[in-house]
Order: sequence, then C-alpha cells, then structure tokens
Amino acid sequence: MSDTLHAPSLSACPACVAMPAALDQASRAAAEGARIVMSVPGAHCALCISTIERDLEGMPGVQSARLNLTLKRVSVQAEEGVDAAALAKRIKALGYEAFELDPGTLSMTETDRQRRDLLMRLGVAGFSMMNIMLLSVAVWSGATDATRDLFHLISAAIALPTVAFSGQPFFKSAIASLRAGRLGMDVPISLAIILASAISVYETFNSGHHAYFDAAVMLTFFLLAGRYLDFQTRAAARSAAQELAALEVPRAIRLSVKEGAQVEETVSVADLRPGDLVLVRPGGRIPVDGVVMAGTSELDRSILTGETLPAYAGPETVVTAGAVNLTGPLSVQVTAAGKDSSLHRMADLVAVAESARTRYTTLADRASRGYSPVVHVLALSAFLVWLWVSGGDVRLAINIAAATLIITCPCALGLAVPAVVTAASGKLFRAGMLIKDGTALERLAEVDTAVFDKTGTLTMGTPEPTNLDTLDPQALSVAAALAGASSHPLAMALAGAARRAGALPAVLDDVTEVPGHGVQASWRGQRVRLGRAAWVGATPLEVTATYLAIGDAPIRAVTFADRLRPGAEAAVRALQAQGKEVWLISGDVPGAVRELAARLGIAHWRAEALPEEKAAIIEGMQAGGRRVLMVGDGLNDTVALAAAHVSISPASALDAARVASDIVLLGTDISPIAEAQRIAVKSVKRIRENFVISFGYNVIAVPIALLGFATPLWAALAMSISSITVALNALRLK
Repeated sequence: MSDTLHAPSLSACPACVAMPAALDQASRAAAEGARIVMSVPGAHCALCISTIERDLEGMPGVQSARLNLTLKRVSVQAEEGVDAAALAKRIKALGYEAFELDPGTLSMTETDRQRRDLLMRLGVAGFSMMNIMLLSVAVWSGATDATRDLFHLISAAIALPTVAFSGQPFFKSAIASLRAGRLGMDVPISLAIILASAISVYETFNSGHHAYFDAAVMLTFFLLAGRYLDFQTRAAARSAAQELAALEVPRAIRLSVKEGAQVEETVSVADLRPGDLVLVRPGGRIPVDGVVMAGTSELDRSILTGETLPAYAGPETVVTAGAVNLTGPLSVQVTAAGKDSSLHRMADLVAVAESARTRYTTLADRASRGYSPVVHVLALSAFLVWLWVSGGDVRLAINIAAATLIITCPCALGLAVPAVVTAASGKLFRAGMLIKDGTALERLAEVDTAVFDKTGTLTMGTPEPTNLDTLDPQALSVAAALAGASSHPLAMALAGAARRAGALPAVLDDVTEVPGHGVQASWRGQRVRLGRAAWVGATPLEVTATYLAIGDAPIRAVTFADRLRPGAEAAVRALQAQGKEVWLISGDVPGAVRELAARLGIAHWRAEALPEEKAAIIEGMQAGGRRVLMVGDGLNDTVALAAAHVSISPASALDAARVASDIVLLGTDISPIAEAQRIAVKSVKRIRENFVISFGYNVIAVPIALLGFATPLWAALAMSISSITVALNALRLK
C-alpha cells in the first residue's frame, strides 16, 4: 500500500488475500507465450544440460529452454503452436525419454520408481560382487591351471549377467546418445565396463593368469552406488516447489443439496468449480482457495508463511489451499481450485525460479560442453601411449584408457549450481519467503545497502493511539462516540482503543460525518467535533493525529503511531550488524518518518518522497557502486523495486509491487529478510566451493589415471565420491 493508512481486510492472514492476485499476475509476467515443462528422467550430468538446452533452443518457435538437473525438468518458453508432443519427440531424438509435466503437480511417483530401480540393480551388483570376490580370493591364494580356469568360468557366469542387468542405466543412456549422434557421459562409462568384461573373457578362454570379473562388477556396483547416493542427496535438498506440491489435496468433500437434504460427496479437487461448497474437517488440509461460509476454527499456516501462531477463521474469512484446519469444521465456498489455486500457481512460479539460469550455471555449461571430445581424446591418447611404452601390452593399455574414461566424468560440475539453488530455495520457503526469480539469490548476496518503505513495510498500516491516557474520562467517552460514527481508519483505531480501555461512548445528538473533514455532533448542548486540524480549529502537529473539540474547551490532539510490523526491529538490527547501510524512504510526513527512523535506529531517512524520487535515489546509489536491496509494498514503490539490484515485498503488498519484486514474504514477520541475505551469501560461497571441488578433482584425478596409477575400479570410486561431495556440500545450507 502507499503511505496512506487503510483498514485491514478480514482474512486468516494477509497472504490469503494478497497471494492469489499476486501469483496470477506474476505467473503471467513470467511467461510470454506458452511455458511447457517436461520431465526428463534420464538427464544426469552437465553435458545433458547443454545438449538438451541447445537443441531445444534451435527448434522453431522455442524462445528458451532451461534444464534443472536436480529436479530433472526442462522448462521451455515457446510461442503458440509448439506443443509438448513436439518437444518430447525432439528430446527423444537426443536419446532421452521425455514426458509433459504439470509444474505445479510434481508427483513423486516417477522419482520413487527410479529410486527403487537403482536400489534393485545396486543390490544385485553387490550380491554378485561378494560372491565373485570369494572366488577371486582362491585365485589370489595360488590356484593354478584347471582350478584357476574353473574359478574364472564360474566368475564369468555370475559377472556377465550381472553386468548386463545392473549396467542397464548406463548402457541404455549410452545407446540413446549414440543413436542421436552424440557422445554423452555414459558412453565412456559403458565402454569402460564393457572393456573390463571383455578383457576378462579373453583371459579366461586363453587360460590367462588374471581376469577382472571382480573389477567389472565392482566398477558397476560403485558407479550405481554413486548414482544412487547422489540421487538420495539431491532428493534431500527438497525444493520449495516440491514442498508446495506436497500440500496439495487431491480430493475434497463437496456439499450439495439433494431432495432437500445436504449430501457429502468426496470428489477430485480438479472437478470443483467456483461457487461449490466444500467441507473441511478438523485436522484436514484446506483443498481450495475460498471464503468461509459457516463455522469457526483456527488455521495452521506455518508451512506457507513461517508463522507459528494459528490464525482465526470464521464467516467471510478468506482462506487459501494448503492451510491446516485445527479446531472446528468449516464450510468453504470455492473461489479457485486445482490448477487455478494460489498454491498450485505458487508451485508453478517457484518451478520457473529454480530453473532460472545464473552466470555460474553458464560457466558450468561451458566447462561441461568440452567434456566429451576431450575425454575421448585423452583416453585414446592414453591407450596409444601405454601400448607403445609397454611394448604392446594391450590389456594394460585398455585398463588405463578405461580408467581415464571413467575418472573424468564431470557429474560434480553439473551438480554445482542446481543442488545449491534447490536447497537454498527450500530453506527460504520454510522460513516464509518465496523466491520468484532464480537469480535473486546471487544478487541478494551482493547487497551492501537496504532501503525500506515505511507504511505497510516496516509498519502494518494500522494506526494505534499513543496518548489516550492524557484524555479525561469524559473527553475519552465523547471521542469514542464520535469515532464510532466514522469508518475512517484513524476513527476506527480510536474507537477500538477506547473500547479496549473500558470507555463507554457518550450519548450524542445530531451526529453527522462531514466527508474529508471529520464527525460532529451535539453533547449536553455543546458542539463537539473530531477530525482534521483545520476543520476543528487546531494547529496541526508534525505527527499523524486527529483533533477533538468539545465546546469552548481547549482542543486536544489524539496522536497515532503506525504499529510496527513483526520483526521490523530485528530485521533492521540484523542488517546493520551485517555491515549494511539501512535507509528509510517514505512518502509520509517528516515527523512520522523521523519518529520511526529514531525508533528503529535508522540514521538515513527521507520523507515526502514521490515514486520517481524513490527510484532516482536508488539509481543514484547504484551509480555510485552500491548494490541496493529495496523492500516496499505500495504502488509508489513499484518503480523503486524494479530499479533496485534486488527487491522484496510482503504478501500484503499491492499486486504491482509483488509482481515487480524478486522475493515475496509470505507472512507478516519481516525478520527473515536478514536471514535471506545470510543464506544468499552462503549459497554463493557453496557454489564457488563446488566449482573448486569439481575442478580440483579433475586436476588431480586425470593425471593419476593417465600415469597408470588408477584402475577402473578406483576411478569409479573417485568419480562417485566427487559427485556425492558436491551434493553434500550443498546440503550444508540446511
């Protein structure tokens, strides 16, 4: 809102009223044309990102394509005429299965299936590995000739079916890549497994002293173990979109009247329409956006807003999907359900943000793009050099080439950015903050100056009288009676405060409200007025006030202070403790702005600032090299929000302000702002650490493989450990 005081809306929380319109406009602003989200379960590395994105962006009608490796989803911005079927066909031509996904309905069924499949193949490989190791011990202990050959044959009988079954995730991906005319990362991995098995078969049928069936199976086992653990650690970095999807209720109890009796019918939420009446029992989650028509209860909105205290809900209360009904049954009239609900659209919006490209993602793409040709050149070079150095030892040359193929896998590089962004967005969402723009974290980490609006941002926009104790009982009684006859925000605040103070309204005659001026009446033969200073005949103060005149008695001023938004003091103090310079820029009068600045310990403030002046101040700061965070909620803040380096709006903000901001506070408490800045700094730090880990691993591991110090088995272990290390480093944000 602007710096004008407004009466609060009846709602379980400000976000309930604000969120649907905000998300509707934000979703439209986020996409020009159609946005199609495809699930690509086979994507698993940084090379997959660059391959799929570049190919789709070359497709006619496609404006942009962004693949989130952590969530295995590609978000495509396309013109009308491009449909999911065409995109799926294009992606399939690259060697990947693709399915259209509703971004707000992030079903975990496919994810669970993949997890179970990996675990099953891992178990088979592990069981076979232990049996083959028992046979290998006998060979290592000195078994010779026919005994050794028998053990090798038994090992082959166990190993070859195991490799064929457990290695399918790698083989299928490699075949699909080759059919598409490209060399994906699973091509060298598959080649290494096949080479180890082929060498072992050759040695067995030629009564060789060494066979590597144990190595081939162990290689498959450790590669699967690395992929499974990587899958699990990324699943632990639960994204904000998944948190939201988990709140969606698939079915609801619809109330209808049949033959004069009210009937309860369980239906799919997708079948509900605006105007339908649904019953929400205690303990149930609200399935729709709507208005309470009957019943009273309390709602737990902690997962949505971060607020721990339950919110009251009664007739005419606006509620949104996802809240938990705690105490009493509620009849809710549907205003939006299914794909139209604010919860669903919020999940959709977050899915876009999590897939947004940052400069770090671009760096990862560039680095991984050169992987395929480089690794095959290195492996071929290693094979030829060692074949020459060893005097024609093909077995040794192939082992070193296979180790090189495996150890150079850039999976860790592909996880460096998305794992951190997903973990950070989930953590901030649980703190009550919705990230609308995927680059907001990076920009928030660079902030050195924070600019706050006043009314509706640092304050609630609900005035409270500050000096009622200076009024005698009769004056307070008259003031309460006059205030009760007006709907002006100051009058309503005064009437409520007087009622809480126990004052009984005086009996007045001829009560009249003069629009734009105040209320007047007769009391005991005297004219009494409550309103503006000029109308009452008083000298105006520099603070927000209304004035009471009773006959010829001295005029009394009732002063007001806007109630601080919860967490305002904590947010300002925390930002200052972080070394940020904090400003208060408002369109309110100097007295009110000065008083609030002093109250919060803000040294820099500006009053009576017009919208263009706010934006000019911020642009001036940024021209001087500052990185400005703008926190505002009103129409007069929209330009400033757009001009700032990064911007935040509370859920109670006007639609235009929420659309212009990068991050939305879902609750009334703004203390998470400082925490968000801290998490943003840590996120960027974790991304940089992940790049160091990824590049450092390759700098150390590749020479080791080329010099022949790493077997294919040790190469598989090293590759898996590097990917898991990057994912675990991202989870340190938790």
